[in-house]
Amino acid sequence: MMRNTNNRGFTLFIAVIITATLLLVSTGIVTLALKQNALTSAARESQYAFYAADTGAECAIYWDVKNSTGISAFATSTGTVITCNSQNFTVGGNLSGVSTILNMNFLPDPYCVTVTVTRYADGSTDIVSRGYNTCDTASSKRVERAVRVSY
Repeated sequence: MMRNTNNRGFTLFIAVIITATLLLVSTGIVTLALKQNALTSAARESQYAFYAADTGAECAIYWDVKNSTGISAFATSTGTVITCNSQNFTVGGNLSGVSTILNMNFLPDPYCVTVTVTRYADGSTDIVSRGYNTCDTASSKRVERAVRVSY
């Protein structure tokens, strides 16, 4: 009986095709996983920035509306010391329409917030709180989220 010599190397060819297919599929899965990781990281950093902005706005609202003296800390003719995140700030003493700016860091975390409170002569208030996932202004991964409250 004679062997068919035309089929030599067929098994090797099939093995190379299967290996190449598995390599292609695994490369696609790794690429997808890396992209998902980057998206998750960006979402997490955005969430940190939003929480910082929300915290700054809540602190300003508290001292403007729920101040224990019953008078807005931002509407007094003399300076008032307020405490947010265990940090003291002197606010008030401004004319109507002049903004008060608070810069808070959330140590030991790298988050920070800049809060601008503007009181107008008609009694309305505008609070703009800009939160950041890092206080490093040179960081390429810095994310800013803002919360605006007007009443």
